[in-house]
Amino acid sequence: MEKPLVNRVANSGLITINLEDFFPEGEIVRFDLKDYLFMELMLKEKDFRQSLKEHDWTVYEGKHLLVYCSTDAIIPMWAFMLVSALATPHAASVTQGDESVFLANAYQAVLSGHDFAQYEGKRIVVKGCGDKPVPAFAYAELTRRLQPVAQSIMYGEPCSTVPVFKRPRKVK
Repeated sequence: MEKPLVNRVANSGLITINLEDFFPEGEIVRFDLKDYLFMELMLKEKDFRQSLKEHDWTVYEGKHLLVYCSTDAIIPMWAFMLVSALATPHAASVTQGDESVFLANAYQAVLSGHDFAQYEGKRIVVKGCGDKPVPAFAYAELTRRLQPVAQSIMYGEPCSTVPVFKRPRKVK
């Protein structure tokens, strides 16, 4: 008589968290300030303001806008603020920096609003290897937030995990 197949992973009580599930929705677009500088090096306030005034900000409707400068120009802080003020009514979000800064900010926001009490005493597997560029920050932040509540934290797939944290057993 054959023994029935048993899915030990399904019966293990492990909870899998996939950080790709929290990946920000929407298109990410870039706004390079160098295109608005004199000779791509200097900011002339009057020309800069005029160029921004003439720019069609509606093209960023519902998109995540990354504002940066790809040259070594010295950009005053108010220039980033001005772009943000003009883009904010249209863009889903405005970030000063590259995609890694945007993703870190997005994951910080979503994880800070997540209810981690549901993982009290649970064994957690944080899924690795995916299709989206989840930043290392997100894994570190998730671990920081899970550690006070979870029984254990592992990384990988339920069938092959790397232990990250295990709560010591309470001595009676």
